Amino acid sequence: MSETATDPANGTNGFRDVVYSWLHWWRTDVVGTVNQAEVIARRREECGLSARYLLMLAMSAGIAILGLLLSSPAVVIGAMLLSPLMGPIMGAGFGLAIGDFRWIKQSSRSLVVGTLLSVGFCALVVMLSPLQTVTSEIAARTKPNLFDLLVALFSAIAGAYAMIRGREGTVVGVAIATALMPPLAVVGFGLATFNWTVFSGALMLFVTNLMTIAFTAAVMARLYGFRTTLSDRQTQFQTVLIIAAFVALAIPLGISLRQIAWESNATRQINAAVADAFDDRARLSQIDVNYNTQPIQVSATVLTPELKSDAERVIARATSRRIGAPVEVKLTQYRVGTDAQAAEVAQLAAVQAQREADLQRAEELAERLALVAGVPDSEVLVDRERRRATVRAKPLDGASLGAYFELERRISGQEPEWTVQLVPPARPLPPIAFEDDAMTDRGAEALALTVWAAERIGAPVVISGPTDAVEAVRAALAAKGVAVIARPKGSGYGEVTLRWAAPDESPSADTGE
Repeated sequence: MSETATDPANGTNGFRDVVYSWLHWWRTDVVGTVNQAEVIARRREECGLSARYLLMLAMSAGIAILGLLLSSPAVVIGAMLLSPLMGPIMGAGFGLAIGDFRWIKQSSRSLVVGTLLSVGFCALVVMLSPLQTVTSEIAARTKPNLFDLLVALFSAIAGAYAMIRGREGTVVGVAIATALMPPLAVVGFGLATFNWTVFSGALMLFVTNLMTIAFTAAVMARLYGFRTTLSDRQTQFQTVLIIAAFVALAIPLGISLRQIAWESNATRQINAAVADAFDDRARLSQIDVNYNTQPIQVSATVLTPELKSDAERVIARATSRRIGAPVEVKLTQYRVGTDAQAAEVAQLAAVQAQREADLQRAEELAERLALVAGVPDSEVLVDRERRRATVRAKPLDGASLGAYFELERRISGQEPEWTVQLVPPARPLPPIAFEDDAMTDRGAEALALTVWAAERIGAPVVISGPTDAVEAVRAALAAKGVAVIARPKGSGYGEVTLRWAAPDESPSADTGE
């Protein structure tokens, strides 16, 4: 009886042969068919700073901000059709891939000038517009998330491939603009309304998407064989600058990726904690997580044959332990049969019931807000997906800012799952009193009311009074993101008066006299 011995090295050699064969095919049939000099020449032409580039970018930004203010996705899509941002961004990526300092400088100059023009033009449109409320379309572009990152990544892959293979067109430019133009317009909105939360969140989203697209374009170019031999001879100083650019660009992307990764892992842990609280027969129908609150709010719907009274407490404790942050859980349980079909039927019924309940609750909330604000129901902006409701109140006889604050607080207390914003008219601000060198309790309440009103109205606040007291109030307001114009008079502490800034006043006018 004979035995055939198997040589382990044969399997290794076979795998190595497959890899070599694939690499040979890639270099010969893929990379070898790309006219790299032609691609580079074409890309250089499209990343220059020209009058056409600036005009099309400004018009695209204007259409985008109008679509966001009107909460119209169709108008926003129209802006993407005009945006010429793809040229300089891809140019920066290709320049990084081949180490061409002059190309990177040219693309960066076009990007910086175009970005500043877009933000400034959007801010001008918002300042001239009667609509200055944060709509659902604007709110959706104020924080980077995993899906935004994937949109930028897939757009960059499609754009780089189309450019390398010579198949670029309007559709590819739209894909790139999808990830960039809307958040850029929201940056202009935040600047015009002095809303630091909107401004910083949209700016972070724009920078994250920009870095993702540029890095992806650079990686794609390297994969297709673009090397430094195709560029002019570089100095060591230029090489150091290019490496420094890589590091600098990676910092904001790394910060965003860290937060995105943490939220993705936290979502998995929350799902696991909910599932572990029930047996295998239960089914998780719906779960919503709000990371913008403190503590983190989790709302879940579970279909289970056996209801558990302590499930919320168990899930909250387990989730807090897993993610290392406080969590508040609101759990809805539906009793269903033990077979799979009964669970599926109950799941569909629960989803439909939840939708109807959300719709009814949103309509009731809009009616209450319209009533207290003195406006028609149509002027209340309700975002059911994000559970946000905003209304701009009409001036009511005898109503102070404190009255509007109390109205918002009461409605928010009745709807803890919703973010309710009642934008008051610019009524007089209360003075802030000091006793010796400390702010009084009444002064602290006036300060909190001023912060609330400034966040809602989005206007700078002028503060006047003794130097030390003005500086204390200025620092407290600035820490909350409120734009301040200080007008100190004299020295020491005393009562500080506050008023809304006139249209011709701005924080830059703060002389510190």
